[in-house]
Amino acid sequence: MLSFTQRIRFQKAFFNMIYPITAYGDPILRSKTKELTDNYPDLKKLVTDMYDTMYHAHGVGLAAPQISKGLRLFVIDSAPFEEDEEKKKLAVKQAFINPQILEENGDEWAFEEGCLSIPGIREDVIRPANVIIRYFDEDWNQHEKTFDGMVARIIQHEYDHIEGVLFTDHLSGFRKRLLKSKLTKISKGDVDADYVMRFYNSKKL
Repeated sequence: MLSFTQRIRFQKAFFNMIYPITAYGDPILRSKTKELTDNYPDLKKLVTDMYDTMYHAHGVGLAAPQISKGLRLFVIDSAPFEEDEEKKKLAVKQAFINPQILEENGDEWAFEEGCLSIPGIREDVIRPANVIIRYFDEDWNQHEKTFDGMVARIIQHEYDHIEGVLFTDHLSGFRKRLLKSKLTKISKGDVDADYVMRFYNSKKL
């Protein structure tokens, strides 16, 4: 018969995990992250769990700090932005490990962004149209690619997360002041979300 600890290890090994989303106000969302090594334990499972957590919360991107892990890692899947079934086949689903943005270029454009760590708030954010990024995938193959449009925006948003930057940081001082009370409520757990969250300044999970 397996012990309790052995059962937990068995479950973690064979079943995917849905992580609680770390809410605004947690210091880890403002912290620089650490690079992973090629012997990081259970990396592929972590990537799979991040995808499952992202899909469970109906997101298109998720960075490691959003599940309380200070790692230079994020995952994206741009498919939800593609309404046409043929275009969905061209959507980008990718894990970015130890990424480095080499260049951002192209015309800047605004789009309404949100964040799983900041539920209920959406604001227009201006970003460059293109991004050149170097990264490793979960098999430790290195890539250097150029992305544009919505995929580039998702990448830039998630890359911000591993740099300790939130999309609200890109807003004007006026917009930040208007959102201050809402952000304070989120940090205290006074927010409704249809996924499990972890609040740093609250007894709520």
